Amino acid sequence: MIISTNINDDDTSAFDSPQKAKLSLFWRTFVLLALVIVVSSLAWLQMYRTKEAELRIMRNADQIARAVNVTQTALNETNPHLRTAWLKMLADQDGVNVSIRQLKDKFVTFKQYGTEGQLTDQVVARLGAGTLMAAQVNGEPGFWVGFKIEQAAYWLRMEPNQLLPGEEEAWLNWLTITLALSLGGAVMMTGVINQPLKRISFAASQLREGQFTTTNLDEKAATREIREVNIDFNRLAERLAKIDQERALMLAGISHDLRTPLARLRLETELSVTNLETRDLMSADIAQLDDIIDKFLDYARPEPTALGPVLLSSAISRSIAPWRNSPRFEIQLDVAEDLQVQAESVELVRVLSNLLENARRYGQSPADGVTRVEIVARLHDGWVLLRVRDHGLGVSEATLKNLTQPFFRGDEARTSATGSGLGLAIVERSVQRMGGTFSVFNASGGGLMALMKFKEVPNED
Repeated sequence: MIISTNINDDDTSAFDSPQKAKLSLFWRTFVLLALVIVVSSLAWLQMYRTKEAELRIMRNADQIARAVNVTQTALNETNPHLRTAWLKMLADQDGVNVSIRQLKDKFVTFKQYGTEGQLTDQVVARLGAGTLMAAQVNGEPGFWVGFKIEQAAYWLRMEPNQLLPGEEEAWLNWLTITLALSLGGAVMMTGVINQPLKRISFAASQLREGQFTTTNLDEKAATREIREVNIDFNRLAERLAKIDQERALMLAGISHDLRTPLARLRLETELSVTNLETRDLMSADIAQLDDIIDKFLDYARPEPTALGPVLLSSAISRSIAPWRNSPRFEIQLDVAEDLQVQAESVELVRVLSNLLENARRYGQSPADGVTRVEIVARLHDGWVLLRVRDHGLGVSEATLKNLTQPFFRGDEARTSATGSGLGLAIVERSVQRMGGTFSVFNASGGGLMALMKFKEVPNED
């Protein structure tokens, strides 16, 4: 076997798998509720502002009309010779500015539309058609109302702060408080809705990993739909647990029953068959049957795997040991010596051994029949991506998606040797038991590539 550590490969893109951001159910529900709350609040605010603006215009028009009527009454009751002095006193004491209207006065009337137009119409309706409303007189802004008493014309000026103020600021504060409380309630309501689904999701993930005894959901939930789902899920978990136990028991029983006659057959072959070649062939067949029984047991193992930090280079070294003296097996390594992964050492060696055995059987180079395997490890976002690639003929796309199915046998390109069809299925199950992922595909430069992902364990140094 030839081992080297330099690899130049164009398949490094296999290590980069972009993750598409997805919004969780909690945030989707919250965003929808928040959107409904905000839109309804803004619609309510707009309706309030429209109605409140109309009421404010009516109140201000009443206030202006009262001020003009009071002024007119006072002027009518005052001696014409004393009106000028009385107007000065009125301005000093009550802040009502009344001046004589001159023909040379230049004024700017209010707009005929919007809030100003509505206010003008309301004031004119209360004081009569001869009333004049101006926003500016002789360059001085304010609320100017022009009216007549007998033959004399006057301006009554009011400051904007003398009119009744709107309550928009107070209502905006209340709206802000209401929105904050509503959004807080939306968070609580979303959490209440999402909590049972999170429990079901966690139980489903446990069920997927074969943890049938930890998936018990509350069968007395207050919500009828959730209660029914929980009951059905618990019954499903119980049924799957029973099936898994029966399967493991059946395979263990079959394996035990087969091993006894195989052991006797091996002994009888060695004692009774005198032809060495025939005896070696028969012993090889018996060893192959025994190996297939081991694979059945590996695949059926139900117990969980105890995980811990495993030195990847050490596990690889142990897995390649059986092929160190093989002249027809070349391995290229590109693995950091101190790289550690979250795994189980024996299980990880079994995974790598299965992949190397699969490559030895089916991954020979078509040019010279030598098996060439590359083992590469890279760090990526807290994960260790481990790649094992051969340089054989690969498989067809139709076959590729079924390679990890139990008892599946590939096409003729990779079936030149006998086997149980459990190798890659065992690898996938073992990697998943160690919290990783496993995929297999054709390499761009030829051959089959297995890609595994394990959680990195940082070195304490």
